Amino acid sequence: MRRSKLEMYIDILKVLARHGPLKLTHIMYKANINCSVLKQYLDFLIAQNLVEEKSLGKKRIVYATTDRGRTVLKYFRELRTVLPIVEEARMRLPASLY
Repeated sequence: MRRSKLEMYIDILKVLARHGPLKLTHIMYKANINCSVLKQYLDFLIAQNLVEEKSLGKKRIVYATTDRGRTVLKYFRELRTVLPIVEEARMRLPASLY
């Protein structure tokens, strides 16, 4: 089953929150996302101030979650605990109501 963009964004944030600042290739393997897609998604997350790019030395660039990124991740964890209840209630409704 394919992941949505939102799921992939969350996966990237989870990897960075769990493992700390990482290089692009390490994020790629841990989040299971190909390089070109990962670059696009990181650009989006950086523009939203959820991830920051840091330079270590002359050539080494790493990525890390910002405080805002960790907050967003926390909200998604809370949301996942509520969603099964909503989905369960929806399954009990007759199909004609949705």
